[in-house]
Amino acid sequence: MRSEKHHKGWNEIKTNDSWAIFKIMGEFVNGFERMSKIGPCVSIFGSARTKEEDPYYELAVSIAKSIAEAGYGVITGGGPGIMEAGNKGASLAGGTSVGLNIDLPFEQHDNPYIDGDKSLDFDYFFVRKVMFVKYSQGFVVMPGGFGTLDELFEAITLIQTHKIGKFPIILVGSDFWTGLMDWVKNTMLKVGNISPEDLNLIKIVDTEDEVVEIIDSFYKGHSMSPNF
Repeated sequence: MRSEKHHKGWNEIKTNDSWAIFKIMGEFVNGFERMSKIGPCVSIFGSARTKEEDPYYELAVSIAKSIAEAGYGVITGGGPGIMEAGNKGASLAGGTSVGLNIDLPFEQHDNPYIDGDKSLDFDYFFVRKVMFVKYSQGFVVMPGGFGTLDELFEAITLIQTHKIGKFPIILVGSDFWTGLMDWVKNTMLKVGNISPEDLNLIKIVDTEDEVVEIIDSFYKGHSMSPNF
């Protein structure tokens, strides 16, 4: 009897999983339709826990402002912290300000600097990550936590495996990122787990001028379009 109940529960899970496909499909369709109309954008990532008085918050505002003034839209995860700073900078410059919001039990709430018609809500991290990768002409990665690292290494992996076209990946804050990249070079690269060319597009900078210079320089020789 116990075995039959367990088996029944397993079948119910499988049925629920099948119906979830339609919700997932809906998120993809809505995301593709809305993001395809926005135009060239740069994504800014970083910690949701960064406070407004933090120097990295202020730097993210300046970077987003410069990106918008250079003619690119700004995409963030739509929440507080560095995400809010990115949308704020784009808004101050009168540029396109996009927020890809995720439903979380903590940390996440929409920030007030997202354009009203460019705020998208997601239940699934993996759908949201597709939108970041598909519609970004570059990643600007501020100091952050596990989520920031997830986005960073996802992009590197997809470029490394030629699943998407190359685009610049810019790590902002040498004090924060140098230790990680030293480990990547002195450990992963040294034992042959990655190739030197895998790191060619990753740059570490400390100013907004460097960010815009790297992005503009890259697109002098590359066309701007969705990445896959």
